Amino acid sequence: MSLNKSMHPRNRYKDKPPDFAYLASKYPDFEQHVHTNLAGRAMLNFKEPEAVRALTCTLLKEDFGLTIDIPLERLIPTVPLRLNYIHWVEDLIGGRGEPRRGIDIGTGASCIYPLLGASMNGWHYLATEVDDICFDYATRNVEQNNLSDLIKVVKVPQKTLLMDALKEESAIVYDFCMCNPPFFANQLEAKGVNSRNSRRPPPSSVNTGGVTEIMAEGGELEFVKRIIHDSLQLKTRLRWYSCMLGKKCSLAPLKEELRKQGVPKVTHTEFCQGRTMRWALAWSFYDDVTVPSPPSKKRKLEKSRKPLTFMLLQPTVKELQSQASSIGCPSNPRPVETITAWLEKTLSDLKVLYKRVPCGRKEQSLFLTVVENNWIHGRQRRRDQGRHLRELPRAPPSGISTTPSSVTAHVPQSGTNRANSQGASGQEVQKEVPTETQEVNATGQEVTQPQSPGAVQHFLFKCLVNVKAEEQDVAVEIHWVEGQNKDLMNQLCTYLKNTLFRVVAKPLGT
Repeated sequence: MSLNKSMHPRNRYKDKPPDFAYLASKYPDFEQHVHTNLAGRAMLNFKEPEAVRALTCTLLKEDFGLTIDIPLERLIPTVPLRLNYIHWVEDLIGGRGEPRRGIDIGTGASCIYPLLGASMNGWHYLATEVDDICFDYATRNVEQNNLSDLIKVVKVPQKTLLMDALKEESAIVYDFCMCNPPFFANQLEAKGVNSRNSRRPPPSSVNTGGVTEIMAEGGELEFVKRIIHDSLQLKTRLRWYSCMLGKKCSLAPLKEELRKQGVPKVTHTEFCQGRTMRWALAWSFYDDVTVPSPPSKKRKLEKSRKPLTFMLLQPTVKELQSQASSIGCPSNPRPVETITAWLEKTLSDLKVLYKRVPCGRKEQSLFLTVVENNWIHGRQRRRDQGRHLRELPRAPPSGISTTPSSVTAHVPQSGTNRANSQGASGQEVQKEVPTETQEVNATGQEVTQPQSPGAVQHFLFKCLVNVKAEEQDVAVEIHWVEGQNKDLMNQLCTYLKNTLFRVVAKPLGT
């Protein structure tokens, strides 16, 4: 389930994901990790650490002008997710352009937060690190990007968070701190044993990182509680304290801890990228800060519903246009009008309720309310009709005629109820009587329709059919609205498509 549409509004990758094909053509180091699938689409294997590292380095170079080195045995960050955090900090401190000072707790080998914040916004950073390898790489990454005047990387003892790191910086008030804490408490938890819902799919990317980067005593919950403890002593030395969380279940107990400690300003948010969700918590002891609103509880991240689609190519459209007069279409109808008229005829035959709704200039839209399934046994009915015709008695010898009493007629009649009437022979004939008013379809014919199909209370499903021109072809899209079973909409889509093709293969009246 892709969550890219729920990324931060300013994230450059929200509506424009990385173009792997273009990046591969420009960066040879990235090209060797890109392969083409059967559909001709450039793909990357996120299970390979080398491929993930190549993507991160390539995006930082292409989009931010940053050159970095990351060892495979340390955490390899994903750029879009880290960019979400940077943009949220911008929201917290109220701007991007003004000079700001921040702290990155456990900056990692990539030093990605300080590099992004400094290169994008000119922020000053104090970046702390406990691991020797990460410290060396972070220092080199800052130096090779000529950002040493904005970023200071310091080596701190194990378990050092804020208090010890700020001993030598007693006169500075920082605008914020950031932290991507170790998520896991032990090796089993890091491997997903007893910590991952069995219904969730397996991770789509490889999990890299050193021990100090991915594991801490008590996991992220205890790690962040220690930061909260430090903040209670530092208080206004930082305007905003913040941490990213890997587990949603950590959010509630941490907010409760802040409430117990009497912290006045608390907020949280969600970070989304691909199939990855992260959460972030922020708090402040300042009364004058603006607190961004947390995500709405009513907002649900759902899989985008793609419409059912089938295409009618130009030869098929032309054949249907040539036969359009047989269903009452005016001369020389437009392709979209032609297909809409044929669909309306088929829907009327199926007793599907529909009405036209406003749409664009080059398309037509029908809102459908399906009350009963009249298409599922259509093939069987056609077979029965054919068998019945084959079994009819042969014409009687000349001079013997059939009497009118042997013929039953079905005569349409307007009214408000189902009624019985007498046929020409005096026999009783049952007739279907419309329940509402008459409407005129695209062919100019009167069609029995309810005044508002959307107002029907008992139905199988409702959907929206869009008919639109695609150059010389016509596309038909069917969008689910609501109902009991989407399989029924799939069946209706197949029936409509096959009916149109059947008309082309066997014109009406033949």
